[in-house]
Amino acid sequence: MVKWALRMTYSAQMHTELDARYRILDTRRTKDQHRASSIEHRVRGFTSAELLVVIVVVSLFALLAQIHLFGLLRKNTFKAQIQEFVSTMQMAARAAAETGRIYEVIIDIAEQSYTLKHVTGSELSQDTPGEIVVKNDFSDNCRVVHVLFDDWDFTNDSKAWFWVGHSGWAYGGKIVLADEKEQPYSVVVNRLNRMVTLEEGDVELLEPKRKDELPF
Repeated sequence: MVKWALRMTYSAQMHTELDARYRILDTRRTKDQHRASSIEHRVRGFTSAELLVVIVVVSLFALLAQIHLFGLLRKNTFKAQIQEFVSTMQMAARAAAETGRIYEVIIDIAEQSYTLKHVTGSELSQDTPGEIVVKNDFSDNCRVVHVLFDDWDFTNDSKAWFWVGHSGWAYGGKIVLADEKEQPYSVVVNRLNRMVTLEEGDVELLEPKRKDELPF
């Protein structure tokens, strides 16, 4: 009986100790869970705020880059068009000097276009037959405003003809173009040295020359 009572007492003590240990473990586990949950919440909150800031910064940079790129494209579009036109005029003068043939550049202000043509007729006129070499259109980013010849002949709504042969241009003058901001640029044709140059602004021409016929 005594042994049985001692065994029962020991067993009860063991259960009590185990219960106390379990309670301690449960308490620690609960605290750890609360601590982990709190840390996770703080980490998640910090990451979300940081992500939001990053998104905003990236969006701003993307917007600025887009605006800058769009501006460059518009600027490059104007420069590309006006340089292509100048190159066409220069090509006509160079081809005429090398081949002895006559070329004409027709600028159509109403249609905002230009045409380089190899003249095949014997007489120079506005309807001279010929073979089209280049035909291009201008745009809103690069449009023709007016043409002024060096004999003071002026047009801002019709066609203008520039003829060039082995001796140079039959007429000099300037073709004034404007970009999308209405800033003027002048393509100057010099019949004395057959040069075609691009200058900023609506430049003044030299004193008008007498219209002498050139031996093409």
